[in-house]
Amino acid sequence: MTKLKELSLLVDGELVGDPDLEITGVSEVKNGVSGTITFLNFSKYRQYLKTTEASAVLTGKDDKLDNMNGILSDNPTVAFSKILDHFAPKGDNTSGIHETAMIDDLAIIGKNVGIGPFTVIEQNVQIGDDVLIGSQCTVGTGSSIAGGSELKSLVAIYERCKIGADVLIHSGTVIGCDGYGFATEGGVHLKIPQIGGVEIGDNVEIGGNCTIDRGTIGNTIIGEGSKLDNLVHIAHNVKIGKGCLLTAQTAVAGSSIIGDYVAFGGKASVAGHLEVGSHAQLAAKSGVTKSLPGNETYAGMPARKISEKNRQDALLSRLPEMAEQVKDLEKRLAQLEKNG
Repeated sequence: MTKLKELSLLVDGELVGDPDLEITGVSEVKNGVSGTITFLNFSKYRQYLKTTEASAVLTGKDDKLDNMNGILSDNPTVAFSKILDHFAPKGDNTSGIHETAMIDDLAIIGKNVGIGPFTVIEQNVQIGDDVLIGSQCTVGTGSSIAGGSELKSLVAIYERCKIGADVLIHSGTVIGCDGYGFATEGGVHLKIPQIGGVEIGDNVEIGGNCTIDRGTIGNTIIGEGSKLDNLVHIAHNVKIGKGCLLTAQTAVAGSSIIGDYVAFGGKASVAGHLEVGSHAQLAAKSGVTKSLPGNETYAGMPARKISEKNRQDALLSRLPEMAEQVKDLEKRLAQLEKNG
């Protein structure tokens, strides 16, 4: 168990209430459990403070705890992340190579590496120290994985791909498969060879069932610190900057360039051979059909500044009313002409 004072020091927060209160874990504010600390991040959940059985609350410094024990933080989301990490179950040491793993003699394996059952490591692969590779993964010829990275089960990394340090790749993801390239002649679609690779920067997280295609010539690149949700598709020769956030079912078509710290809402997409500037935000289901400057929020299909999109939506919402007004004017005009 951990005392509330220790948690406040962990997150550099302001302690409220009993410093010696023992905390055993974390629970939801709606389903609070005695002995745990809960998290209040949206005002609409404040109503549950009156009924929660959690023993302490973490919230922002502008909030009030109504005589409850807790911690006030300048950045409660980051603070709660640290508390979750503190209480997260610690897994067993999974280093060591399972007897069913198949490792080529020309592969280089670092120290304290874990390789799960039925995983295949092909020739000239380089695996850094403290890498964990789950069961039934494949790491193709000439690829590399830097230290501290982890592949969950059923990850496929094709040949000549470079995975940075402290990267986490979830199950079902494929990295380095062929880009979608065909040339049509005489009604036949001829495959264009994809001879490039993929580079994944340090501290990247890639969710489950994502696909990152290899470059046709040159590499597809995911920048340092970027985070991809589940079901994200990155096409050949795309360049994603550092610190980008791509949520579920987003897609970036071939050879487009995404700046640093760009945020994609769910199902947002970018057409091929375009650029999206740094710090841009794409609302859910946005469709980018032309290059867009950074430091703006965009929405709609085609994507435009969200202020413009909102004005257009407001006008469209008035169409039924305007249609009735036009009908009324037509009737009055017809009556005037009749009375001529």
